[in-house]
Amino acid sequence: MSFIDVQNAFMAHIRNPEKESAPDNIEDRRLEVYRELFFNNIEGFVSSAFPVLKSLYDESTWQALVRQFFVEHDCKSPYFLEISQEFLHYLQFEYERQASDPQFMLELAHYEWSELDVAVYQSSDDYITIDDIEQQPLYFKDTARNLSYQYPVHQISKDFQPQQPSEQPCCFVIYRDEEEEVAFISSNAMTAMLLQVIAQNPGIVLRKLIELVHQQLPQFSFEQLYQGAQQTLSAFTQLSIIASKNSH
Repeated sequence: MSFIDVQNAFMAHIRNPEKESAPDNIEDRRLEVYRELFFNNIEGFVSSAFPVLKSLYDESTWQALVRQFFVEHDCKSPYFLEISQEFLHYLQFEYERQASDPQFMLELAHYEWSELDVAVYQSSDDYITIDDIEQQPLYFKDTARNLSYQYPVHQISKDFQPQQPSEQPCCFVIYRDEEEEVAFISSNAMTAMLLQVIAQNPGIVLRKLIELVHQQLPQFSFEQLYQGAQQTLSAFTQLSIIASKNSH
């Protein structure tokens, strides 16, 4: 066997020791160190990123879920911080949900990952504070996330596991405040739409923003939308969710 073949055989065994034979001439005692080290590292990163999701499972079921991820998913990133994103991707696109998994599994996992994403995101840091909400270009900061779910994911715990989606969408903004702490604020469908339009049209000014929103919500007058957006976005500038940039 070539050295690459040996490496591949070694990694296949480490990932799935029950099905893949151990390489020859390596003591099982030594292999056990690697088996535990690799899996425990992965399990530790996943558990720290998804503590609420983990709390909904007994220990053996959770370990089995992470083991399945470890065995089946081909990670695209070598960075430990991105293991949580790989796990979310696995749940979304590769994992077949079991009857024992909660209905809100994917939404809760996405919400928990978003908190970590906001915490570690490397901001462009070229934002400036808005002094004139009506005239300055508006930007949805890259350290904020505009989220909407069917379930109240921010309330889910071992003792509260809703069985049915909420009647109305559960909207949130997760953001990093001026002290670089992660925070979240409840939102609503109207505010979520405002933020989505800003995110899709970076640098938009308030009047143009309302023109676009008014096209989607013609049942409201332009003035109603303008006044409501002015108040909402002014508050969001204080929370470091909306900001401006210097014109170049």
